[in-house]
Formats: sequence, structure tokens, C-alpha cells
Amino acid sequence: MFAKAFTPNFYLEPVDNELQLRIGTPSPAAPKEKRILVIGGGVSGMTSAWALMDQGYDVTILSDRWADRKNRITSQIAGALWEYPPAVCGKHTDAISLCHSKGWAMTSYKIFEQIVTKLGETDGIDHGVRMRIANFFFDTPLEARPDQLEKWEEICSLSHTIKGLKRSADLIQHHSVDQKAGMKDAYQLLSPAVDTDVYMMWLHFVLSCKGATFVTERIKGSLLDQEEELLSRFDAYAIINATGLSALELAGDETVYPLRGAIIRVKNDGTKFPKLTEALAVTHDETYGTDEDMVFIVPRNDNILILGGITEPNEWNLNLTVDTPVIKRMRERCNAFVPGLENAEYDDETDLLQGLRPFRGSNVRVERETAPRKDGSHSRIVHTYGQGGSGFSLSFGCAGTVVSLVQEIEASKPPAKMELVNAVCY
Repeated sequence: MFAKAFTPNFYLEPVDNELQLRIGTPSPAAPKEKRILVIGGGVSGMTSAWALMDQGYDVTILSDRWADRKNRITSQIAGALWEYPPAVCGKHTDAISLCHSKGWAMTSYKIFEQIVTKLGETDGIDHGVRMRIANFFFDTPLEARPDQLEKWEEICSLSHTIKGLKRSADLIQHHSVDQKAGMKDAYQLLSPAVDTDVYMMWLHFVLSCKGATFVTERIKGSLLDQEEELLSRFDAYAIINATGLSALELAGDETVYPLRGAIIRVKNDGTKFPKLTEALAVTHDETYGTDEDMVFIVPRNDNILILGGITEPNEWNLNLTVDTPVIKRMRERCNAFVPGLENAEYDDETDLLQGLRPFRGSNVRVERETAPRKDGSHSRIVHTYGQGGSGFSLSFGCAGTVVSLVQEIEASKPPAKMELVNAVCY
């Protein structure tokens, strides 16, 4: 994937149960003499693998597909603009999951910011992460949307970490938002924004340099039923299930479902319309009973702008084109939001990307398998899936919890369900 290997001068370290990025040559972690099998090559699985390796575990990552520009995986199709939960494209409604997700998101914010400010390029290879101003617009004052007002107030309470906070209706005019869009209020913050193609391949490169083993294979059936066979075949101590929608089968979780999404890619070089350098978004308001109030305009990199979005639950087909009515309406919403955007030309490489966000009924699940193995002993499976459209926003936080759960297994502690009392709600 990349021409040369290198010795990374950065590592992830748990501090007070929270992952932190350390820069410099790490003190060698005591070898665990244990191999962890991570199933899933998306952002959740790869970030978990990174965190585990830096704690001294050997890691094998198994996936049927890897990040590639010609055949993109789900993580590459993500909007990948960091958001404080709940996110634009679909709310976390489960109180336990939402409480955990706020802590996970803050961990991820700090690490992404450190990647930008301290890491720079990796031996000349870009990681694809940038800190961008993200603007969120509303068609009523926040006081008329108690959930959004509460979210803003929580964000303000985190101003020691989240930078660039400003709330003002003047942002509407400042960004030349069309008056016909009917926006009445807005706020902005400095947010990590990820070029997913670049970042996912950078992650693969970093893990390869750290010594990860990659196996291209698809696992079918119940993980619990074949746990002992998988542990034996891969000489593994524990299994991390980071399989997204495949958890429907592998974890037997019937609450898992897809939320179909799509993004249009257009040129953002300043020739057809003024170049956009900040993200512009209108949060999906479920009271409308449709997702066709949603606007998502984000610079993917220096030359590409992505336009979204849609949230279509239980839609498994990936048969959309730029001429599909729902996609045409999505483009029209974005065009109507920012004058001049209708002149934007499609990206030469690809005009539309579509994928299935992996949601579940109780939202994010990062916990150990509670069902016993065939011999009655505790399972050594750790689940991390259901992140939906927030995979990048939660990635490092979830990975830190995965490490803690593996350490629980080593300490012979019994498994337990995620609980509100154990979460750190910001």
C-alpha cells in the first residue's frame, strides 16, 4: 500500500481509563504474549487494533475487504466530521449509549487534534486529518429546540477542550446562506474533519509498521458458536467483534439494521463557485418525519467538497445514482443553501458514494459477550459495533474501552452489560 515501512514515534496510552496520544519513542510495552483477533477492517476495528498493539498485544486483523480507492469500504464513505453526540445524521436515543458516546467522542476529539497539531505527516505520508470550523444551522432559535439547546450548553461546558465556539445568527449571513432556507440560529466550533480515503490507508500503514498481521477472509455464522475454533486457529487469547452490520449474523443481534446514506463529491477549487473551507450543516429534525431537511456540506480535502445527506433506515440496496430522485433532492437542498453551489462540477474520479451506516436498536455496543461458551466458561469476545454514522467521532474512545474490557478478561472478571452508572457523562 505504501512503499516503505518506518518506526512510528507515537503511541496510544491509557491514562485514567482514557486513551491519549503520546509523541516520542515509547517505552517498550511489556509483551503480553497474547494475540488478539480483531474481526473488522473499518475504523472501529483498526483503531482498536492500534490501541491493543500499543499495550503489548500481538494483533491479527481479519476482514474480507480493506480500504481502497477503487472499492471503498463503509468507513471511507462516511461524512467523518467530528460531532458531539447526538450527531446530525441520526440520534442516539438510548440513554446508556448516549452517555458513553459523549465520553468516547471527547477522547476522539483530543486524539484527532493531537494528530493534527503534534504528529504532522508520518514519514512524509499524510494522515488526512484537519481541524476545520464546522457551522450548524437551525430554522428556529435553539430555545425552541430543547434537545439542541442542551447539546450546545454541554458543548460550551467543554470549551477547555473544544475550541472555536461561537453562537450567533450572524453566521447565517456571514456564510451567505440563502434567506429562503429559513435559518434563524447557528453556532460553530473547531472540529476534526477526516479525509477518509487517506486516513484509512494511513491507519493500515501504521498498523503494518507496528507489526499487525492482516488476513483477508470473511467469517460467517455465530462467533460464539465458533469461538473456540477461531481462538485455536489464530492462536488468539480474545476476539474483538468490530463487524458493523455483520454483527446481525456474527453476534446474533437482531436489532442491527442499516441506515443508508450517500454523499456527492464535487470540485472545490474555486473556479465555479467561491471555495469553501468550513463545514456547513443543518441537523436532521425528526419532528418533520423525513430526512429531507438535512444539509451536510463539508470540505473533504483541499480540492473536494462532499454534499449530503440522507438517512434511510432498513434500506439495504446500494443502487443510487446522481439521477435518483432522493439524490437529486439532496443536491438541490445543498444548492439552495449556498448560492453558487449549483455550478459545482462533479469530481472526475467519482460523483456519488453510498453506504450503509451500521445502527442498532440500543445504539452503540461496546461490551463483552455475556452468554457463556459451550463449556460454560466466560466468553472472550468483546463487541464494538453499532456506531452508526459516528464511527470516526467515537473511534478512539471506543478503542480505549475495548482495551479495558480485554484487561478485564485477563483479570478473570465476569462480563457485564453496559450501564449508565459506569459511563462518564460530560
